[in-house]
Amino acid sequence: MTTAEAALVARTTAGAVRGRREDGLTVFRGIPFAAPPVGEARFQAPRPPRPWDGVRDASAFGPPPPQEAGIQGRTGVPDAPTGDDWLTVNVWTPEADARGGRPVMVWIYGGAYKLGHAGSPGYDARHLARAGDLVVVTLNYRVGIEGFARIEGAPANRGLLDQVAALEWVRDNIAAFGGDPGRVTVFGESAGAGSVASLLAMPLARGLFGRAIAQSVPGTFFSDALARDLASAIAAEAGLRPTAAELAAVDPRELPEAGAALSAKMGERVDRWGQVAPTVTPFSPVVDGEVLPVTPWQALAAGAGRDIELVVGHNAQEYRLFLALAGLLGKVTEEQAAGVLRLFAPGGEAGARAYREAYPDADAGELFERVQSDWLFHIPSLHLAEAQLAGGGRAHVYELTWPAPGMGGTLGACHGLDIPLLFGTYQADLGNLLFAGVEVGEEARALTARFQTSWTSFARSGDPGWPAYDLERRLVQVLDAEPKVVPYPEETARRLWEGRDFPPLPLLGG
Repeated sequence: MTTAEAALVARTTAGAVRGRREDGLTVFRGIPFAAPPVGEARFQAPRPPRPWDGVRDASAFGPPPPQEAGIQGRTGVPDAPTGDDWLTVNVWTPEADARGGRPVMVWIYGGAYKLGHAGSPGYDARHLARAGDLVVVTLNYRVGIEGFARIEGAPANRGLLDQVAALEWVRDNIAAFGGDPGRVTVFGESAGAGSVASLLAMPLARGLFGRAIAQSVPGTFFSDALARDLASAIAAEAGLRPTAAELAAVDPRELPEAGAALSAKMGERVDRWGQVAPTVTPFSPVVDGEVLPVTPWQALAAGAGRDIELVVGHNAQEYRLFLALAGLLGKVTEEQAAGVLRLFAPGGEAGARAYREAYPDADAGELFERVQSDWLFHIPSLHLAEAQLAGGGRAHVYELTWPAPGMGGTLGACHGLDIPLLFGTYQADLGNLLFAGVEVGEEARALTARFQTSWTSFARSGDPGWPAYDLERRLVQVLDAEPKVVPYPEETARRLWEGRDFPPLPLLGG
């Protein structure tokens, strides 16, 4: 083996892997951090990978976990690899050298806990690794029924357990890729941010990272009773009982159809499933009392994240993406607005009135979007920062307000816009919609540079470049064409939700 070839080889605890030199980086793809979760391992906690002899080629992404069809390509590309080796990591490093000691950033994808693949083009980490001169790791975890359905004979939150196993792999192996296992930052968006929040609360994850970035934290965490009821309904779609034994008899690539069938009907069961019903997402982390003992807000307020530095934030018009995908932009009726205000505003009817009074000039569509943006992302994200402060920790807060240029600018700073801006992948996955039909201009590129500088600086030093949040000044970094630090911009919404918490979503009566 030549010196140049040897530089592409890293030794892990399971065996040696060979990467590729790309754009000034060494890139390793598809490295197993756990054994394929099939056969006897189906629906169980992740198990160590099987060791291998020789040098394993690590030039291709591992296959995505089984899942429903995606939205705008978010689950990957049509020619994504197939197979059972879903639990893999990918590494971008300036130098695969144990002497490197660079900071490490570990990305956790979103996708409503039912979609996602670390090999999706939108998560190409080359620009981020180069910009920060650090090591970036992306990982796969089980989603949907495989990862989150609360079934008999299986541990809860298997997708979160996969993430812990990947972080343990980073702890044990990343030095061989030039990374410092003592300087690990986890970061994620949407369900990935919900996963980051969960990891902050999980005893099993303690000590595996020292910094965290949560982009658009969803407030949906399930009670055990709700999760079990939803799992029963999913299994019934497949004509089965909600047990690991029965579900394991079905090919993992066929089971997602049962989840999709239930999603299509969920909106009809507000009487039973309450606020989760209109989300058409029957999966979320389960507050089971063991893997996830309490909600992230409870855990942080009790001091669980006191020693972890945190960045958390959201986009200004989060819910507008879902309005656009549902064809509801400009078409929301007064009846629809009244219904979501009653369901999601804090305090029911009184909360609905409070929203109308607080936003007297808002039309039905604006109220429909506003209350769901607040309930699902804005307030959970802000409250995570405030819980961190209550527990004796520190947090930095941001809001992205720059509007996506695609679709004539009608999408605003919608959900998911931070992904192409952070990774610089404007024409991949969701970026295909958010930047559709426009040239990527200087404003977008400048924002990408700002995102990358702030995120990588935080990973390196704990300082993203703006003041920490406090309950007096409430200073927040606004990310726009002209970034600025101002008091929290959504003050009206913050006051409407003041004193409200986000308990596990309950199972209601039949």
